[in-house]
Amino acid sequence: MKIKAIEPQQTWQIRHEVMWPDQPFEFVQLKEDDFGFHFGVFEDEKLVSIVSCFFAEDEMQFRKLATLTEFQGKGIATELMRFILNFAKEKKVQRVWCNARSNKKSFYEKFGMKDTYQNFVKEGEKFTIMEILL
Repeated sequence: MKIKAIEPQQTWQIRHEVMWPDQPFEFVQLKEDDFGFHFGVFEDEKLVSIVSCFFAEDEMQFRKLATLTEFQGKGIATELMRFILNFAKEKKVQRVWCNARSNKKSFYEKFGMKDTYQNFVKEGEKFTIMEILL
């Protein structure tokens, strides 16, 4: 497993396939993608997991953390989370946050992230804002 920086457009296929397969492909292309940092996990040269990080003042939001279905449950997203939390510490941010799908909340809690109880629904999916103060 190797984690490295990738281009925004390299994230789109996994975002679409894993997170929003019922939406048009353009739905997963964020207008702010060109301003973010994007990382991918590679297994034998195959991109299997992705995440995008965006900075504003002393905060980092990560978005669209996704792993191909056949690679889930192998600790890949865990390693990617550790990587981006270290990345945030290197950038000296105070807060890291995400819009987590409510059914994935326990995954983020393993890293010390807390539910802010700011909830919303997007395209029928329930989300909650999770955060960790560094």
